[in-house]
Amino acid sequence: MSGVTLNQAIKRYGDVQVIHGVDLEIDNGEFCVFVGPSGCGKSTLLRMIAGLEETSDGEIHIGARDVTHIDASERGVAMVFQTYALYPHMSVEENMGFGLKMNGHPKAEIQAKVGEASRILQLDDYLKRKPKALSGGQRQRVAIGRAIVRGPEVFLFDEPLSNLDAELRVDMRVEIARLHKEIGATMIYVTHDQVEAMTLADKIVVLRAGRIEQVGSPMELYNNPDNKFVAGFIGSPSMNFLKGIVQGGKVIVPSLGAREIVTSVALPSEGSTVLVGIRPQHLGIKTGDGAAVLDLRERLGGVSYDYLIAGNGEKIIVENREEDTLPEGCSVIVSFDDENCMFFDAKTEKRLR
Repeated sequence: MSGVTLNQAIKRYGDVQVIHGVDLEIDNGEFCVFVGPSGCGKSTLLRMIAGLEETSDGEIHIGARDVTHIDASERGVAMVFQTYALYPHMSVEENMGFGLKMNGHPKAEIQAKVGEASRILQLDDYLKRKPKALSGGQRQRVAIGRAIVRGPEVFLFDEPLSNLDAELRVDMRVEIARLHKEIGATMIYVTHDQVEAMTLADKIVVLRAGRIEQVGSPMELYNNPDNKFVAGFIGSPSMNFLKGIVQGGKVIVPSLGAREIVTSVALPSEGSTVLVGIRPQHLGIKTGDGAAVLDLRERLGGVSYDYLIAGNGEKIIVENREEDTLPEGCSVIVSFDDENCMFFDAKTEKRLR
């Protein structure tokens, strides 16, 4: 297995630049997730590593090799796509071993590698079946097994779970995490789903408009985001961002009835506007003549999400784990501890520290 290093990697389509000088180091055996909204360049960056997209400038290294201009077949990577791309007339066993067969590997070697991949992915009972006789999750496991038998230096996953239903997505997420733990391979995984990123990754790379916003462990990005974009993207439901005014060394939040927040961060000048970030689980509500109205309650069993509308129109999400009966439309008082707040510059959106 090998790590992956990108040095000022750039991708252009004609005059349009979509990847802007990406520097990144992925350690040997690390599970790295590229995450970001649609169109941020995460799949393009993955395809550049795979050799399916030409790198316009910069360098890509896999292990000690510079693979920037090497053909995809010679890079030592295996890619699992969003679509399974299985041969319908072949059995599971034949699908998994087809690449080795085409490259002239001995039959005994193919059987051994397919058998090992089947054991890892728990596919022994399905080896003689055709893809049409498999569930979506089983087909995706076959596609992953096809990658395993190649013995690549790096595994690449391009949104492999997006075609599965919610329950299967959870099951396959566990399967992929278990796979990484068992084989210890370097894996790079693309998703727009931050829950997948948080649960799978050793390292998350947050992308926006072809640039890296922040790199770190899941909890590092969750607890210590560098800017409003990362703070809002990592965490579900998203962080609340409320307008605050700097007055007398404190932050006044108009939407919460001029609530004063005391903080030790370096605030901008008197009268400046900042954004106050508070996660839904750090908020509480109670009935009373408050500055917000309970607009909607979303009940999910053990937890509910309360959607509030403040007096100035700002929307607030509150996580609620209490069995209360506050009616929708009632006025509520919003409470929180000052130390749970983050502050962001209203113009640059960078974190104030």
